[in-house]
Amino acid sequence: MAEWTVGELARRSGIAVSAIHFYERKGLIVSTRTAGNQRRYTKDMLRRISIIKIAQDVGVPLAEVAAHFHKLPATGHTARRDWERISRLWAGDLDRRIATLQKLRSNLSDCIGCGCLSLNRCRLLNPADRLADEGPGPVRLKSVQT
Repeated sequence: MAEWTVGELARRSGIAVSAIHFYERKGLIVSTRTAGNQRRYTKDMLRRISIIKIAQDVGVPLAEVAAHFHKLPATGHTARRDWERISRLWAGDLDRRIATLQKLRSNLSDCIGCGCLSLNRCRLLNPADRLADEGPGPVRLKSVQT
């Protein structure tokens, strides 16, 4: 099986060497070491990097990518059905994100300037003004800061 240096993998994938090292530290890709302690990457790591790039482009967090990758063999060929399963899971998540974004776009004029998300007309995150019982001001922001 062909193996590439980190520089060759960077050229093939179109990402920086530092990104490859970052993905490896995060356990998204793996390398082997030569007798001289140089990293070598297999063709399968190029596929994983492609999947990572696509996932990032559509907003899938790296932690989620890692969770799916950990269910796959660390090295060697990953079956097409495994990639298809991951794609189906991400497609469902993307459909939910798209629906939320479309809802936000439709209701944007009510959301601009809100800040507290406790207005009784907020149909996105606070229907029926359920946050009003938690006090005035930016209730959601308070919970994030504490």
